[in-house]
Amino acid sequence: MTITCISPIDGSVYATREALLRAAADDAVERAKAAQVAWAELPLKARISLVQAGVARIGEMNDEIVTELAWQMGRPTRYGGEFGGFNERASYMADIAEDALAPIEVEDSDAFRRVIKRVPHGVVLVVAPWNYPYMTAINTVAPALIAGNTVVLKHASQTLLVGERLAAAFHEVGVPADVFQNVFLDHQTTSELIADRAFGFVNFTGSVGGGKAMERAAAGTFTGVGLELGGKDPGYVMDDADVDAAVVTLIDGAMFNSGQCCCGIERIYVHESLFDTFVEKAVAIVNRYKLGNPLDAETTLGPMAHVRFAEEVRGQTAEAVAAGATAHIDPAKFPEDGGAYLMPQILTNVDHSMRVMREESFGPVVGIMPVKSDAEAIALMNDSDFGLTASLWTQDPVRAEAIADQIETGTVFMNRADYLDPGLCWTGCKDTGRGGGLSVIGYHNLTHPKSYHLKKA
Repeated sequence: MTITCISPIDGSVYATREALLRAAADDAVERAKAAQVAWAELPLKARISLVQAGVARIGEMNDEIVTELAWQMGRPTRYGGEFGGFNERASYMADIAEDALAPIEVEDSDAFRRVIKRVPHGVVLVVAPWNYPYMTAINTVAPALIAGNTVVLKHASQTLLVGERLAAAFHEVGVPADVFQNVFLDHQTTSELIADRAFGFVNFTGSVGGGKAMERAAAGTFTGVGLELGGKDPGYVMDDADVDAAVVTLIDGAMFNSGQCCCGIERIYVHESLFDTFVEKAVAIVNRYKLGNPLDAETTLGPMAHVRFAEEVRGQTAEAVAAGATAHIDPAKFPEDGGAYLMPQILTNVDHSMRVMREESFGPVVGIMPVKSDAEAIALMNDSDFGLTASLWTQDPVRAEAIADQIETGTVFMNRADYLDPGLCWTGCKDTGRGGGLSVIGYHNLTHPKSYHLKKA
């Protein structure tokens, strides 16, 4: 089977790779298993140093990577790629590794030594998405390697070159080839490997449908599965909010990367006293965007990664308008080709009967609704099948935390949005998935506890 990346820039074939046959995939897993013992026996400081060197090597490749990303998934080159967040996350996990992985000493007396150690799972499969292909991959790759696991990385077909770049960078600095492998696998082979207990842990970032396929494959194997799936993240602007700061951050959170952000803002609730002002300012911001070729330095909004993604957003938007929603952005300002290049849109007069307010859009469209109270906003934020992040805007942190306690989500922000803090657990609830990455908890999920009860006399 040939895996193909179609560039959203012009619809051309940008890269192709042959998927591994099952025998070759089995061989890759066996080599990873064999290499894991020696890798785990390396001193922790040595593993940390090698991972940090691999991260730095990616930084040296950044100029080439930025252009490759534009061709693969459409992000404008003016934004400079992902190395800032990539480096921040990996560096934080390196910094906390010794404490996070330290044994828990319960007793060390003349009579007993009782201790709990963190033990690597073995081989970790990382299935990474195309929207932030470096940052999402490193969330698991770095701590998994540091913790003593070997890693098999399967990247999205839309970003075929990313896994190769990562593997090459880490190999060049001394990480053994069998310790970190990039592989090309079709869905069927991936599911078969999981079902046959090829891996000690599986981490998947992607669609709800993909997450269900992972769980089905792992059923009965007792393999740990970490899932970050869909989202429909809300913003709530309260009556005491700094409306200028709120609109700049929330609209950027909705539109950046053509709306293709895991924790992007997909719906906004604004107190009725600020609603008209907020919408007016939001429309003004979006009208200043430039939709175009991501290789053009003037472009602020590139194409969506694939035509089918753009078609889904067009469909949701058209249905909402047909049901009574008001579209505020004039299509004449954003000529598009009906393909991957998709104009941004702001919708009002929306409600939760519309797909655009309930289903994941993952594109440059956002619906904005007025609310009368915190209680109404909480009910609307929780009226979703997803729960990744929520963004609250107020001058009152006590009020924000009280509301946060009532929201069904993985992370709550106050006066910011669309950011992954590596010191906090990256997690979700409901159809967004389960498990947790980064932070101390990320290390806990990439290892398992092993208890030692040693009687000395």
